Amino acid sequence: MTRVKRGYTARRRRKKIRLFASTFIGAHSRLTRTTTQQRMRALISSHRDRSRKKRDFRRLWITRINAITREDRLFYSYSLFIHNLYKRQLLLNRKILAQIALSNKNCFDIISKKIIN
Repeated sequence: MTRVKRGYTARRRRKKIRLFASTFIGAHSRLTRTTTQQRMRALISSHRDRSRKKRDFRRLWITRINAITREDRLFYSYSLFIHNLYKRQLLLNRKILAQIALSNKNCFDIISKKIIN
């Protein structure tokens, strides 16, 4: 049986992993075993944080809308605002409402008055 030299294949695999981890600090970018571990950890974190980012932005939009709705009226809250929004069948999502609340407060007031009446 002939001798199989796997050097090129293994080197190519390790080089690809090293290229991924080239910005990591210390042994995490130099040693093969720790590099592969850090690569797995980084990919897991990025996968987890993609869904977390959506969650965080939704929380931010809700907080902004709540702050604007409570600003003028005493007993008016975010939950009442969204409830009345759905009741009137005005289909505006939270992202757009938060952008309107930040950039154009008059427009947001018009929308809220239309919902209340």
